[in-house]
Amino acid sequence: MATPHESAQSLMKLYDLRREEKMREARHWYIRSFNPASLDEVSSLMQTEESATYVRMVLSYWEMAASFVVHGAIDRAMFYDASGEMLAVFCKLEHMIDDLRESSGFRPRLTNVEAVAADWPGSKERMVAMREYLADMAQR
Repeated sequence: MATPHESAQSLMKLYDLRREEKMREARHWYIRSFNPASLDEVSSLMQTEESATYVRMVLSYWEMAASFVVHGAIDRAMFYDASGEMLAVFCKLEHMIDDLRESSGFRPRLTNVEAVAADWPGSKERMVAMREYLADMAQR
């Protein structure tokens, strides 16, 4: 189990990774423009190189970060306080996660993100509110 100092250091390193220019672009695109309602829409969006790159960057970043929590390298409570964006990322795919895993043939896809989200106090309610907010944002 990570000490509070180790968790803080790891979270700061994760934050630094999020600040990298290409990652910022990917995160912005994912939150603003990636709004799939179905697996077919995900597949369609993944046909363009830029979209596919952005989706892979964002999902792999948050899967990696969540794996640190699952394995005790980052304190859960500290992660919850600092990483709400992960829930916004997950809530865009949560409703189709089983179909996404089945279609890709890669069953472990986003399992750490899903596990952290499931244990996150109040995450269900928070993700409902996020879905509404993100849907409003997509309409603008």
